[in-house]
Amino acid sequence: MASRSLWRTRTKLAVVATAFCGGAATVAVATSEDPANSLKLCTAVPLRLLRDSVTAASIAFDYEYSLWGLPEGSSERQRIKHEVHLRSARKLQELCFRNGGIYIKLGQHIGQLEYLVPEEYVRTMRESMLNKCPVSSYEQVCEVFKKELGETPDKVFNEFDPVPIASASLAQVHVARTHDGQKVAVKVQHTHMTDTAAADHATVELIVNTLHWFFPSFDYRWLVDEMRESLPKELDFLTEAKNSEKCLENFRKLSPHIADYVYAPQVHWNLSTSRLLTMEFMDGAQVNDVKTIQKLGIQPQEVAKLVSQAFAEMMFKHGFVHCDPHAANLIIRPLPSSKWNIFAKRKPQLVLLDHGLYKELDFSTKFNYAALWRALIFSDAKAIKENCVKLGAGEDLYALFAGILTMRPWKRVIDPAVDHLVIKSSDSDRSELQMYASQYFPQISELLRRLPSVILLMLKTNDCLRAVNNALLQGSSLETFLIIGKVSSEAVMEAKRLQSKSLLHRLYIWLEEILVEARLLGMQLALWLLQLRKSIAWST
Repeated sequence: MASRSLWRTRTKLAVVATAFCGGAATVAVATSEDPANSLKLCTAVPLRLLRDSVTAASIAFDYEYSLWGLPEGSSERQRIKHEVHLRSARKLQELCFRNGGIYIKLGQHIGQLEYLVPEEYVRTMRESMLNKCPVSSYEQVCEVFKKELGETPDKVFNEFDPVPIASASLAQVHVARTHDGQKVAVKVQHTHMTDTAAADHATVELIVNTLHWFFPSFDYRWLVDEMRESLPKELDFLTEAKNSEKCLENFRKLSPHIADYVYAPQVHWNLSTSRLLTMEFMDGAQVNDVKTIQKLGIQPQEVAKLVSQAFAEMMFKHGFVHCDPHAANLIIRPLPSSKWNIFAKRKPQLVLLDHGLYKELDFSTKFNYAALWRALIFSDAKAIKENCVKLGAGEDLYALFAGILTMRPWKRVIDPAVDHLVIKSSDSDRSELQMYASQYFPQISELLRRLPSVILLMLKTNDCLRAVNNALLQGSSLETFLIIGKVSSEAVMEAKRLQSKSLLHRLYIWLEEILVEARLLGMQLALWLLQLRKSIAWST
């Protein structure tokens, strides 16, 4: 009876809301400067909201009905929960594809949150969202060009391929040639994005908040909050262009030792607007395309080291971080100035694409985050707790935060073994991580609610980089952790030097720096011994 009453109440609310929205839509169309566009918007948004509501209700009912009466922790409940996760992930996938726009972005975001959301969702979204994004027609592309530059693509460029070479959630990329003969990549925003983005975000927020109200354990409001902040920046391509230039400037000023090894396409400002971005065309291999990388004469291990160092420099020294480093946004090519060495190998250069999503870390956050990673590398339990608490995890969830950052259980995080953070790409390792993710799901949700948005994006960045390392090395590498330890230690020392006010304090920092260098040298020696042992074992 209670469920029937609740259903009737929801139905009445839906009818009232529909009537209200219908009246509001009529007024909006009548008073708009662009009635045709307003009519399209007012018919599309309610349809999207209806799809959202039906999908959310279906998923919620499936969880409640399927798991009803099954004891917590039982193997039967685990089996049924896996099936429900899989069904629900497919329903959400279908919703994202049908609605398009920021829903695709939402699906991509979920696909990059390995072990932060159920594995079934991650796998379903990852397999589909990055490679099957909607494509705008050439007519729609022309419409954007006319609004932004006043001419069609064939007038703006000497050559323009109407078939895109890539399409993403917010835009697609075409190859073109300027009138002076330069080959360029032209990023064109999907026509509906600016019109429906705000309404789409509002409907997603409504559904997530409603689900949380009915099911308190379902708390993904942090994901909606993060999208609310980042989406407007990603939709402004001039912001993206400025980010790319600032990124390279940071490497030149703050990390000159690797500045030549990191690159971003040059922007053609006279052919760029907030919805069109014209850039230098880049040839190379995606960072996860190991075979092509090897054909270029580049070793995958060198690529993994370069990617780790570049992002460690951004996080710990620059405080200005590219937060969407999935494989399609990282291109590898031979360093233009490098030559083949005696082993027929060349040095890699990392080309960063898609600079729409960056996050700035203030001095305190940057320092605490670098100090945390240094503590993780050195298995320093006291410093790990101290910096986790400073970053917002709290006294009760600091061990979980450390585990999420490293994808290691707490006993491994504080293990003094030199390779305590190394993850092998094995089924047993994956099963262990998935078990922990499932077991501590409510605590993970609470932790993500507590952490500031900048740290949430660092978690997403970590997940992307972990996937890149896994593709290149079939797991993680002690060498990449040594790089992280070295860069984070340098950043901590530099921050302490800036804050030092006395000669005695500077002397203390100098002694600490010597001890840190000694520890890193010891880890490096241990790495060489491990590599030597593996070589001997392989040869015998």
